[in-house]
Amino acid sequence: MTIEKNLNGTELTVAIVGRLDTATAPDMEEVLKESFEGITKLILDFEGLEYLSSAGLRVILQAQKIMNKQGEMIIKNVNKTINEIFEVTGFVDILTIE
Repeated sequence: MTIEKNLNGTELTVAIVGRLDTATAPDMEEVLKESFEGITKLILDFEGLEYLSSAGLRVILQAQKIMNKQGEMIIKNVNKTINEIFEVTGFVDILTIE
């Protein structure tokens, strides 16, 4: 998995390429933890995300909870497979997916 961050003022875009699973979720969690300060808008770009496990869902949920307190979080470029995971788990009801 590769993670690319792009900070534009108080807006942070994080693009993920590869798999967000048990092996890579701690890396994603660490990147987000060190990036939250001063951010009012977090955009997760999932165009290159190929696979999402429950560990990845946990990291996304944790990020959503933090951003609920300090701004907003948007998930963009979700492919059909990842969207199905969001639908089955009920995440479509708690996430903003564009």
